[in-house]
Amino acid sequence: MTSSQHTDTIVALATAQGISAIAVIRLSGLDAISIVNKVFRGRDLEKLPSHTAYVGTITDGDKIIDEVVVTIFKEPKSFTRENIVEVSCHGSPVVVKELIKLFLKSGARLANPGEFTRRAFLSGRIDLAQAEAVADIINAETDNARQAAINQMRGGFSKEINHLREELIHFASLIELELDFGEEDVEFAKRDDLRNLILKIQSYLKVLIDSFDAGNVIKNGVPTVIAGKPNAGKSTLLNTLLNEERAIVSEIAGTTRDTIEDEMVLGGINFRFIDTAGLRETDDVIEALGVQRTREHMQRAALIIYLFDLSDTTWEEIEKEEEHLKSLGIPYLKVGNKLDKANPELLKKLENRDFVLISAGKKQNIQKLKDSVLSNFHIKHVKQGDVMVTNLRHYQNLTQTFEALQRVLDGLNSGITGDFLAMDIRQALHYLGEITGTITTEDLLDNIFSKFCIGK
Repeated sequence: MTSSQHTDTIVALATAQGISAIAVIRLSGLDAISIVNKVFRGRDLEKLPSHTAYVGTITDGDKIIDEVVVTIFKEPKSFTRENIVEVSCHGSPVVVKELIKLFLKSGARLANPGEFTRRAFLSGRIDLAQAEAVADIINAETDNARQAAINQMRGGFSKEINHLREELIHFASLIELELDFGEEDVEFAKRDDLRNLILKIQSYLKVLIDSFDAGNVIKNGVPTVIAGKPNAGKSTLLNTLLNEERAIVSEIAGTTRDTIEDEMVLGGINFRFIDTAGLRETDDVIEALGVQRTREHMQRAALIIYLFDLSDTTWEEIEKEEEHLKSLGIPYLKVGNKLDKANPELLKKLENRDFVLISAGKKQNIQKLKDSVLSNFHIKHVKQGDVMVTNLRHYQNLTQTFEALQRVLDGLNSGITGDFLAMDIRQALHYLGEITGTITTEDLLDNIFSKFCIGK
């Protein structure tokens, strides 16, 4: 986005596409009010106060397009700190299309993905971490995800990062001052104080970095693969977990040729269950592709639910399959299915073993399985004010900051000169600044905001 585009007035549908009771079209920019005023019949919008709403009609010449409610937000007291107008119309796609065409004809241009939020960032209304939280709120699928995003949008995370950065800047400036008086051998930045500060900051960064595992689960959910040999009951288990006939169930081995996915919330966490093709050697080309996809999904999973058919599995087969599961290095649950038809001798061997024994068809011990699934993810309920890292970009920047500060510590211990200490401190400041957008590039902004929806 060029700097000249920031002065344009942009327009986009702010609500979801499709038929609905109402739709909201948003305009932002210097001419937002005057553009809508050209086609609004009711009041003179340019003479009215901010944060007020008015009923009227939008017309194209003598043709009435729709009766609407227009809400005005005058600069700088708006989301983008520009003039914003929101037009609430009837939610017909035809009405929306005609109104947007009319606003374009009157001087606006279509917004790019995330451009409203990008303008809010560029105007200083929010920082970059808060801008990313806007998208997280829109995409939140659980209450924990919503609360984590709200906490970030309200600036708690940014406040902590900026505080750390200010303390580092103070010491960096003292070391830079030492370099200016290098020939006089003076020390403005006490090395012990700097060491204590670095250790304090690292301690806090460690808490943030360690929170990412839980934060990532809260934000993105848990891809959970249901795997096992053909006819182990994988599709039946998926249907039972979801309480609906999501997958075709048949006694014919190899029925599932491709993955079937669906989601459900357990304990405030969104789990994406993936039913896969049965694992076996086959000459059937299509089934073989399904088996290959199963193995690929298992490699990418956060958790594998591996089903064993208790009516048709030997202890030797179980041991062999578990060796393969261990080699993947991914958390897994061993689940014995068809408990109602189980081989008694096999059941006896499974006593006191880490197996969950169920009957997916009879819905037996399903709650026990759900509890076992949840036991792999110890996620506390997110409360207002909790600071948690849910964004991979932030996690990477925090890790890089920690490593840069470790180089400062190592340098202090080895007695390196101030210019090298200053270099590593500047590097740490750079990584922290990228989180909130104090330091940024157009490429970074393009990458972040391209993932937003058009009207946000």
